[in-house]
Amino acid sequence: MAKVGRVLVVLLLGMLPGTTTAVAEPASARWTGSWETAPSGTAPALPGAAVRNVVHLSVGGTAVRVRLGNRLGTASLSLGAVTVALRRAAGPDAVPGTLRTVTFHGAPTVTVPPGQDTVSDPVPLPVPAAADLLVTVYTPGDSGPATYHHTALQTSYVALAGEGRAADEDGAAYTKRISRWYYVTGVDVRGHARGSVVAFGDSLTDGNGSTPDANHRWPDRLAEHLSAHRLGVLNAGIAGNRLLRDGSGPSALVRLDADALDRAGVRALVVLEGINDIKGTPEANDAAAYADAYRTLVARAHARGIRVVGVTLTPYRGYPAYTDVGEAVRQRVNAFIRGGGTFDAVADADAAVRDPADPTRILPGYDPGDHLHFNDAGMTAVAETVRLALARAPWADFARSGHADHGRPSSAPGPRTAGIPRPGPGRVAPAAVPRSWRR
Repeated sequence: MAKVGRVLVVLLLGMLPGTTTAVAEPASARWTGSWETAPSGTAPALPGAAVRNVVHLSVGGTAVRVRLGNRLGTASLSLGAVTVALRRAAGPDAVPGTLRTVTFHGAPTVTVPPGQDTVSDPVPLPVPAAADLLVTVYTPGDSGPATYHHTALQTSYVALAGEGRAADEDGAAYTKRISRWYYVTGVDVRGHARGSVVAFGDSLTDGNGSTPDANHRWPDRLAEHLSAHRLGVLNAGIAGNRLLRDGSGPSALVRLDADALDRAGVRALVVLEGINDIKGTPEANDAAAYADAYRTLVARAHARGIRVVGVTLTPYRGYPAYTDVGEAVRQRVNAFIRGGGTFDAVADADAAVRDPADPTRILPGYDPGDHLHFNDAGMTAVAETVRLALARAPWADFARSGHADHGRPSSAPGPRTAGIPRPGPGRVAPAAVPRSWRR
């Protein structure tokens, strides 16, 4: 196991053009994504309320910055106060002495135009790996539909009379419980993390079927393996999301940049997406359309110097939307993922979770009862499959071949460094590519 972990770190370090194992130790601190959620839709605004979002970091650092979204909103979003703090045990209380005011260009308030995101100033706050962070957002007025993530599988808290409550260490005012994340879409950390891996998909990645408030989604399990090697994991799953058309949230190809490629320090993208197209309405039965979409997705990632792992689509017989026609499409799509040569590596989740007695079904021990999603054991099996695919991928050979020598555009969002413009509302700073990654 230790040997596999060492191999994984070496290979991930070779992901970008010109990278060699000689850069195993970062020369200086840089920004890396530590937590993410992808906007899935909107909910009624909570005017006058403060929402205390609970998020679980993957890697730690000496400072944080918060990403906030009005991407799906229809009016300008006025944020009256935003704070961050380490969470004290369970519940809405902050660890004493850790609460910090979040600023934007030095101001404690910000207005985010509709359809856009913003990123905060750096907030000096040391955070350990696997910490729970409280991101509290106060909205003084009704800014229209609130951009949120529906399937959080995490309890967060609301103070309905929220004025002044964002600064409370004591969570007594946060009496309402919710299972959604409002406005917050990501947390970056500054430190010596080696980069991040984005898990990109639908409800299987979002965590449906796993235990709520336990961080047992497969990206969480993957993060447990990778955090020791200072590699973050970002969960860009949206329950109901589709590859080929809009469903819950924009389609995979529409949201690819904002939810994956534009995140800080991304070095690999893991794609498990397509089952909702197969079982959805209308059904998408042309396997060639999936192949074209995967090729487009991979080409766009490669253009940013990001490697892509394709994950095979898992069984769903027994789910109400199952059809034999859909199963045949799944098999053709999986044949492309495994043998099409498009992905830089393949994680065969289908083989990992299917029932040997009936390969069109999930193994009973991994099935939470709906015959589509995974329970905690199934999530662990998928995470292990992805981990091994990353560890076995010939990243170094791929980089040396020149096939992936796409570079990272100077306009790619990412860390702030000297000489890089500071982001304002709706704008994320361009990436500073470490010298050791350049040709």
